[in-house]
Amino acid sequence: MPSKLASVVYCCVIAFSAVSQGVIASAADKPNVLFIFLDDFGWRDAGFMGSDFYETPNLDALAARGMVFTHAYAGAANCAPSRACLLSGQYSPRHEIYNVGTSRRGKRTHGRLMHIPGTDTLRTDIRTWAHCVREAGYRTGTIGKWHLSDDPIPYGFDFNFAGTHSGSPPRGYYPPHGNIPELADAPKDEYLTNRLTDEAIEFIGQDSDRPWFLYLTHFAVHTPIQGEPELVKKYQQKQPGQLHDHPVMAAMIESVDRGVGRIIDSIDSLGQTENTIIVFTSDNGGYGPATSMKPLKGYKGTYYEGGIREPMFIVWPGVTKAGTTCDAPVINLDLFPTFCEMTGAKLPDQPIDGVSLCPLLAGEPDGVFESRSLFWHFPAYLQSYQRLDGQRDLLYRSRPCSIIRNGTWKLHEYFEDGGLELYDLQADPGESTNLAESQPQQRERLHGLLKTWRESTGAPVPTEPNPDFDADDEAREIARRLKKRDA
Repeated sequence: MPSKLASVVYCCVIAFSAVSQGVIASAADKPNVLFIFLDDFGWRDAGFMGSDFYETPNLDALAARGMVFTHAYAGAANCAPSRACLLSGQYSPRHEIYNVGTSRRGKRTHGRLMHIPGTDTLRTDIRTWAHCVREAGYRTGTIGKWHLSDDPIPYGFDFNFAGTHSGSPPRGYYPPHGNIPELADAPKDEYLTNRLTDEAIEFIGQDSDRPWFLYLTHFAVHTPIQGEPELVKKYQQKQPGQLHDHPVMAAMIESVDRGVGRIIDSIDSLGQTENTIIVFTSDNGGYGPATSMKPLKGYKGTYYEGGIREPMFIVWPGVTKAGTTCDAPVINLDLFPTFCEMTGAKLPDQPIDGVSLCPLLAGEPDGVFESRSLFWHFPAYLQSYQRLDGQRDLLYRSRPCSIIRNGTWKLHEYFEDGGLELYDLQADPGESTNLAESQPQQRERLHGLLKTWRESTGAPVPTEPNPDFDADDEAREIARRLKKRDA
């Protein structure tokens, strides 16, 4: 049963949505929705976000037609929990997907606590925005990565292409693709990103008396880092940028961007441009060994800004003004009530932690977004990969922690050692100066809000000691990696 505070939050969301229903009345009746969701696409991995090497002319053109959110966040720092937050509109303690899989990540002798395993499947009693939108009369489809169960169809989708429990491309970006029936006919030279684009165009073009809602959830740019050969060659011959310089990542991004251009051309040819909302974002920070989120610290798997802040824009003809930006902190949970309001769908009878973005999209100032807090909870471990400069220690991208952002302030709490890190993101977006000692009032204020939120959501905090923990072995491994890093 939800707590009293959770019920209050839910009721506030319902009331807020009802107040702002006027936005939909001014838009075209029952707009189509194209939701483009990338995997491991970092905050600065597009031209409109400042990349000096990757080429994204189609995404840049779309972003210029709508509103770009400069402080948009994922619900978690890696794939499955972020997607569970997105689909449910709930923070992770409610759906209990905390990590990719439920087993311990990293060496068992490292890490002082037993992790909270949670689950690896989104519960079927949780209603998704796809359920709501379909009940509002939409034809719903998901194409690409799903990662929350064996089959997305029970979660409100009429159509699924290639969505399974797999979190990475079935066998890479070229066939064979393993146990994916929809890809059994893939020609040997067919690049997966291009096939998903083809399927999206076919879905959009189907004759129907219902508006459509397409969740195009690309596997790109998740590992394996594998691009189309001609594009890789192009970027190998290009002058590296100061921010980005990875030719294969650049090729993967261009394949996505070309596909977006083809889809937009198809929508234009069908005469649906003025009646189609386009939403674009990503599931977590970029893949650290291949890209950079500077000046943000961190990357996929860390709860520093580079691991959770995302590129995001929304184009809503007749509502958003071209070339606008929004600096209010928003999170992917907000898309649930936003999608419902855009489509005239009813919110379900369950806690929804997100808040509709429709007033922001219409240019209406709203203090809710400036005063509210955003939260992250990770009661688990996520081991390092070869890049080590954007995390708290050399063994794990993240150890068990909770995070809060309130206004420009952000507080990290780490459960192994009780460590608190406080940052003023306005002055220090790179989270380089910990103000926990010099700003005790802010530290205690945010820590109090964070603890209250954990209580209200029933967030589990790991306390059981790891019986296999070996402090000497952990120290030796940290020393070894430190020596290697500084060599």
